[in-house]
Amino acid sequence: MSPLLKQRIELLSQAALQDDLRQAMHGIEKESLRIDARGTLSQQPHPPAWGSALTHPSITTDYSEALVELITPVTGDIDELFGELDRIHRFVYSELGDELLWTESMPCILPARDDDIPIAWYGTSNVGMLKHVYRRGLAVRYGKPMQCIAGIHYNFSLAPGLWQALQRQDGDARSAQDYQSERYVALIRNFRRYAWLLMYLFGASPALCASFLQGREHQLQPLGDKGLYLPHATSLRMSDLGYNNDAQSGLSVCYNSLESYIASMRKAISLPYPRYAELGTHDADGQWQQLNTNLLQIENEFYSSIRPKRVTRSGEKPVQALAERGVEYVEVRCLDIDPFLPLGIEPATAYFLDSFLLFCALAESPAMSDEECRTSSENFDLTVMRGREPGLQLTRKGQPCELLTWGEHLLDNMAACAALLDQAHGTRAYSDSLARQRAKLQDPALTPSARVLAAIHEQGDSFFRFAMDQSENHRDHFRSRPLSDAEQQHFRELARQSLADQLALEQGDTLDFDTYVARYLAQ
Repeated sequence: MSPLLKQRIELLSQAALQDDLRQAMHGIEKESLRIDARGTLSQQPHPPAWGSALTHPSITTDYSEALVELITPVTGDIDELFGELDRIHRFVYSELGDELLWTESMPCILPARDDDIPIAWYGTSNVGMLKHVYRRGLAVRYGKPMQCIAGIHYNFSLAPGLWQALQRQDGDARSAQDYQSERYVALIRNFRRYAWLLMYLFGASPALCASFLQGREHQLQPLGDKGLYLPHATSLRMSDLGYNNDAQSGLSVCYNSLESYIASMRKAISLPYPRYAELGTHDADGQWQQLNTNLLQIENEFYSSIRPKRVTRSGEKPVQALAERGVEYVEVRCLDIDPFLPLGIEPATAYFLDSFLLFCALAESPAMSDEECRTSSENFDLTVMRGREPGLQLTRKGQPCELLTWGEHLLDNMAACAALLDQAHGTRAYSDSLARQRAKLQDPALTPSARVLAAIHEQGDSFFRFAMDQSENHRDHFRSRPLSDAEQQHFRELARQSLADQLALEQGDTLDFDTYVARYLAQ
C-alpha cells in the first residue's frame, strides 16, 4: 500500500468519520428486453399498467419500446437497495401477461428487419418527443440492434463529509464543490485504469445469438446452430461487437479535469460530422430523424464505462449541470446482467463495487497521458475478448503483466478499503465479497462468463435454450412471491400518477417542437 493511500485510510478510520462512511449512497438501473413466449423481441407497447415511461420514477424504457429499465430509489442501505429492486420486479411481472424479461445482456432473437425493432415512445410532449427523436438518431447512426443490448448501471457517491475531511488533510484551498468534483474525476481515472478487473470478475456475456450480427463481419466462433461465442471472452457486450461506434473512436476523453471533460463533451456535441450531415435532421417525409448532425446529438450518446453525474433540473443538459454545480456521483455502466441471478446482480457485487470505488477514490490518481489512455483501453478490450485466456498479459506501467497477478495485487490493495467499510457497518460483508472475487482469480471457472459457457454446453450448445430457461425460471421466481396488497396498490398509484404527469406535460407545452429543440441544444 502506498503511503498516501495508507494516510487516507487512517484518516477515514477515525470514529468521527464512521457515520460519513455509512452514508455512501447507491442506486441501480437495470435494463431487460421484453420477449414473447417464443423468445423473440416483443412488438407490444410499454404495458399501460406500468405507467408512463416518461414520468414514472422506477419503470421506464431505454432505447426500444421493448427495453424496460427498472430504477431503484437512491439509498445508503444495500439490503434496502436490493429489496426495492426485488419489489419493482415483482410488480412488473404481475402486469406482464404472457411475456418474459430476457435474462441476458446480449439480445434475444431480433427481427430480420431493423424496422421491426420498435423505438421507445414517450408521448407527444416536447420533452417526450426529444427523447424519441434522440433514439431515432441512434437508429440512423448506429443501427437498431446495438441499442437492444441491456446492462446494469450502478450509481455511487461518497458523503460530502468524507470529501471535506480529505480536503482538510490535503490542505486544499479550493471550494468544497471544486475539490469534490476533481476527486470524483480522479476516481474515474483510476476506474479507467482498473475497470478491466470488473470485466474479468463480473462479465457474463461470452456468447450471443447470431441474429444480433446478421450481415456484419465478425471473428466469433459458431456455438450450436444459432449462437456465436469466443472461448475466453468475458463480456462481448462491452467489446466493439456491442457498443461499436466508429464515429466516436477519435473522441479521446481521459478525464484529467472536470473542465477538460466538459470541454470535450461540448466540442463533440457542436462538431459537425459529415456522414450525419448527409443524413440531415429530417427524413424524406419531413419527419425528425436526429436532433442535429454533430458528432454527438447530446452527451448521453458518448459511450463510456463510467460517467460523472449530477442530477439535472427540468430541461437542463447534463454537461450544463456539471459545469454549474459539479460532480455529485458516478455512474458505473459496464456491468453485464448475470443470468444466474433473478435480479441480474446480487448484494455481494455491490459490496465489492463499494470497496473498488472507494479504493479508486483514495489511491493516487495522476493525470493520464495519451499513452496511458490507450493502454488502459487496450487492457479493457483484451479482458472482454480474452480475459480467461491462460497467461493473458496486460500492460501495467508500460510493462507486460499477467492479468491474474495484477488482479491479486489490486485486491491486496483494496483489502484495507473493504476492512474500512466493514468497520463502519459492523459487518464482514465487504471483506467476504472481496474473498469471493479472489477465488475467481484463482479459478477462472468460477467467473460468470465461464459458468455461462458451461451451462450452454450442458444445453447442447444452445445459447437460446439456456437463456430461455433462465428467463422462465426467473419469471417463476418473481411470480411465486406476489406483493402484498398495500405494495401492489403503491405501485399502481405510482403508475396512475405518472400517466397524469405525462398528460400535464403534454397539455402544458407552449413552444412548438422545433423551437424547443433549438433552445435545448443552445444551452
